[in-house]
Amino acid sequence: MFEGISKLPPAHWMTVDAGRTGLPSRIERYWRLSYEPKSHVRFDDAAVELRAHLERAVRARLMSDVPLGAFLSGGVDSSIVTGLLAQASATPVQTFSIGFADARFNELPYARAVAKRWGTDHHEFMVEPDALSILPDLVRHHGEPFADSSSIPTYYVSKLSRQHVTVVLSGDGGDESFAGYDRYRAIEVAARLQRVPGAGRLAAAVSALLPDSPDPGNPVRRMKRFLGAVPLPTTERYSRWLQYFPRDRKGNLYSPEMRASLSASDADALLAPYFTGGVHVVDAAMAADVETYLPHDLMTKVDIVSMANSLEVRAPFLDHHLMAFAARLPVSFKRQGATSKRILKHACRDLLPGELATRGKMGFGVPIGSWFRGTLRGFLHDTLLTGAARTRGIFDLAAVSDLVDAHVNRGRDHTHPLWNLLMLELWQREFLYRPAARERLPASVSA
Repeated sequence: MFEGISKLPPAHWMTVDAGRTGLPSRIERYWRLSYEPKSHVRFDDAAVELRAHLERAVRARLMSDVPLGAFLSGGVDSSIVTGLLAQASATPVQTFSIGFADARFNELPYARAVAKRWGTDHHEFMVEPDALSILPDLVRHHGEPFADSSSIPTYYVSKLSRQHVTVVLSGDGGDESFAGYDRYRAIEVAARLQRVPGAGRLAAAVSALLPDSPDPGNPVRRMKRFLGAVPLPTTERYSRWLQYFPRDRKGNLYSPEMRASLSASDADALLAPYFTGGVHVVDAAMAADVETYLPHDLMTKVDIVSMANSLEVRAPFLDHHLMAFAARLPVSFKRQGATSKRILKHACRDLLPGELATRGKMGFGVPIGSWFRGTLRGFLHDTLLTGAARTRGIFDLAAVSDLVDAHVNRGRDHTHPLWNLLMLELWQREFLYRPAARERLPASVSA
């Protein structure tokens, strides 16, 4: 977001000639996951080897001369890490969980079941709407526009953990290696449908007839979203499922000047290289997530908010030996029908309470949408539609106002787009338009 500041891509190194200009002279990639050729191994044998990889990955991250615990969300991945940690530890493990009053987002009952299974010293924190008082701190810590709302519970679970330990293990990375996201199943089914003559047109027609819902978990709404993307090319389809602002919505939202300045940009191009390599479409989607979503969202989020609380987070699922092993496994070992993380659940079935192994993925969501209609309604309106936000020149104010009104008053769900707009505005206030903030930036940096 700042001219003259760049990020080194994941798995690259940079050579700098300090004797000349101090500028990078060479940037090279040193490592990449390989999804081909596939391992020719029996499922049961692969499960045994996977379990050994997991145990080694956890043990390797136990080296510490300070207290150590585990994030426990109640999902499969954090529960496996907690179980392996408990088995390797001579003393009760300390576990930390976040909950919400809204049952749609609350996984505490599952976390408690895992904690009880392993006899952990368990700690919990309930996140309420007033937790958003930390937003200025989050904006400041991230330093760039960052709109993953799960930063809020991650911040609080990090703060809770730091009261007891200085290092925790997390379950991050399991979905990207073992096909845990629902979108992996969706993209595989869509690819099959595309091979049926006329299926794309029919899917689009059915999607147009299905009603929308303000509930993001509504199955009809999810089906509408899925069918609407079936006719699209694979890259555009996957991009559509990841974006909160598809191309048409962005075009309507921008001011005329902003729209003109971005006319040549194409967000879908970011993902295109991953879907042109001839690998299985699920492998392609996981590769895209490993190189974009994982480092630039999930790991950025955890690293920033944990370090803000002086907490170190270690992720056994990101062990590169484990990831390389998982990448070569057949897709059918990871996902089959409605079953996700098939081989992972099989290899660790003794670590998972029965109800947890069979439940669907919930994700680390936050009931922001409900808060926007209640406690945070005034905050949302005032931040996006009054004061300095009216003069930025980036967005069409009438379009933003319609988005807010549709969410708050007309039963539509625009939680994620509104959260993105909110975080962008708060970032601008913190870094671009506060004199004190400007003074902290180097003179050579222009916004």
